[in-house]
Amino acid sequence: MIEFVEGDVVELAPTHVVINANGIGYFINISLNTYEAFNSKQKLLVLTHQAIKEDSHTLYGFQDKTEREVFRNLISVSGIGPATARMVLSSLSQHDIIGAIINGNVPLLKSIKGIGPKAAQRMILELKDKMTKLGGSVQGELTGSSSNHTEALEALTALGFGRSAAEKALLRTSKDLGSGASTEDLIKNSLKLL
Repeated sequence: MIEFVEGDVVELAPTHVVINANGIGYFINISLNTYEAFNSKQKLLVLTHQAIKEDSHTLYGFQDKTEREVFRNLISVSGIGPATARMVLSSLSQHDIIGAIINGNVPLLKSIKGIGPKAAQRMILELKDKMTKLGGSVQGELTGSSSNHTEALEALTALGFGRSAAEKALLRTSKDLGSGASTEDLIKNSLKLL
């Protein structure tokens, strides 16, 4: 198993990175969030997960151990493969995924392409305990953004917007504003999308 790849960036795209490590080029699939974290860096250390199938050996790369652990937990769920897990990590931040699973937020998980209601419920059922343990190690980071997100969601639903539509708008707004966004900013920017 390849634990990480370190070297010079040859190519960086929203879906992958190519790293030159001692003359060998490694093609590593990444999430959109990892791409944003790696953007404009010339040298990288990429944590990896190697998926081996009959016809391929594929590397998936991550910005940190938490993201890789979330990925590994997701692919342990029946019906969720590496490509779908990468889509989940591209759609939500790792902290939002942990929070959604811990809190049983089916509408947020369902809003991700490739995740239907049954898959969302299976994720919650199978991963709640694992994510609670994982969430404990990142709890400090979770509380600020998660509570602002929750307050903004409650405010938008109180204004009469559907929960699913409000979640999607908040998701897009959170990506644009980053994790340090205040509740007021989240609400204002989400209202423009609704």
